[in-house]
Amino acid sequence: MTAGFDNDMYLRTQSEHIRERIASVGGKLYLEFGGKLFDDYHASRVLPGFMPDSKIRMLMEFGSQAEAIVVINAEDIVRNKVRKDIGVGYDQEVLRLIDSFHDRGIGVCGLVITQYNGQSAADAFKKKAEDLGLKVYRHYPIAGYPSNIPLIVSDQGYGRNEYVETTKPLVVVTAPGPGSGKMAVCLSQLYHEHRRGIKAGYAKFETFPIWNLPLNHPVNIAYEAATADLSDSNMIDPFHLEAYGKTTVNYNRDIEIFPVLNAILTEISGKSPYRSPTDMGVNMAGNCIVDDQAVRRAANNEIIRRYFAALRDRREGRVDDEALFRSELILKKAGLSIEYRRTVTAARAMSRSTDRPVVAAELSDGTIVMGKASPLLTASSAMILNALKILAGIDDDVLLISPDVIRSMQRLKVDYLGNRNPRLHVDEMLVALSIAANTDPVVERAVAKIPELRGCDVHSSVVISTVDEGTYKKLGMYVSSEPEHQTKCLFHGV
Repeated sequence: MTAGFDNDMYLRTQSEHIRERIASVGGKLYLEFGGKLFDDYHASRVLPGFMPDSKIRMLMEFGSQAEAIVVINAEDIVRNKVRKDIGVGYDQEVLRLIDSFHDRGIGVCGLVITQYNGQSAADAFKKKAEDLGLKVYRHYPIAGYPSNIPLIVSDQGYGRNEYVETTKPLVVVTAPGPGSGKMAVCLSQLYHEHRRGIKAGYAKFETFPIWNLPLNHPVNIAYEAATADLSDSNMIDPFHLEAYGKTTVNYNRDIEIFPVLNAILTEISGKSPYRSPTDMGVNMAGNCIVDDQAVRRAANNEIIRRYFAALRDRREGRVDDEALFRSELILKKAGLSIEYRRTVTAARAMSRSTDRPVVAAELSDGTIVMGKASPLLTASSAMILNALKILAGIDDDVLLISPDVIRSMQRLKVDYLGNRNPRLHVDEMLVALSIAANTDPVVERAVAKIPELRGCDVHSSVVISTVDEGTYKKLGMYVSSEPEHQTKCLFHGV
């Protein structure tokens, strides 16, 4: 995929901009971090060149000058809420976040449970976290939130919340997902800091929508596609337009809450430094796009992938008709048809001539590679083998893995491990390939090309197994599928 985003420029300019904001608010900043902090795969798909861990790498630029507060909503603990993209519960994702901060030398000064009201599941999680050596704090529901500002900014409101002791100039406030209460934690901390005579400010980091791209730029539309089930929508920031006469983009929830947020900031410290939601933001991603056409192509592909994801989610009961309808409208808003993605056209064409699952991929040079399920391999495994041959310049009739080796692995899977599907999934095929590479230099040439699969667009004629889906993600390949399963079974496992 053609790089359209300068990641090195982003790391440099983003950290510089945050330092400027810290200085402007008096030396201490609570930075609310929206979106995915450690593994922002959406950003890497729509901004080719953006690395999934770019944001945490940027924070590492601050070294010992940064620390973090991790937030979880007590009701999300009760509901066992799961982060859909990686299938991890919010309670476990909190621990993963904390580990990730520690691994990168960023201290976590506290874990905050918001909306705490004596829930037994929250109490159990608090005890578990404290047993692991974490400092846990409780923030409570406030009657009339967010409109009853005199109560909110009082000893019975924010003052009732447990204060998290912080010592660094930059305090990152993050959570497993939306609705966790990150903003309320930031404002509560500002209230306590002000009472202690400590100057501190608040800012927000949201990668999308990108404020200095046009409202209907594909990157911003792709954000709407990603949040279709949440009913988020991009809007021109009316406050910024009125204050400065400049057109910028924000999203509906930030625009709706801004008057309240501004009033709370004013109540806490006597005045607010911000005249618009855009003013609150610190995101510099839009300034690091170096090839707009490459970014537009990538975002258009993502919009279509999100549409196929919505079709599958509706088929499997994860979203309602309204969410699917919004995805269809977003597709039309972008002026796209699903045939925009060449892999969709190729997979559909081949599937009409066979009753087997097929997978199509587009390599970085535009070459379309096909794979078809066989008694030995899944369609995904066959496609990746074919792609590696093309990338390594190996003739199509060369067998990279002996059929006898595959049958031996199938015997292990079925006869000894109890699997019903004998075909080798992508991870199993790659293991066999890497073993063969030890003694065959031709196979080694193919294995060496695996990194070149990153960024390739993929489409399948049937829903891809969870095993292959996970391996695609590790390979950095961008996958969608038709909303049809290979069999008519009610349960579809691996």
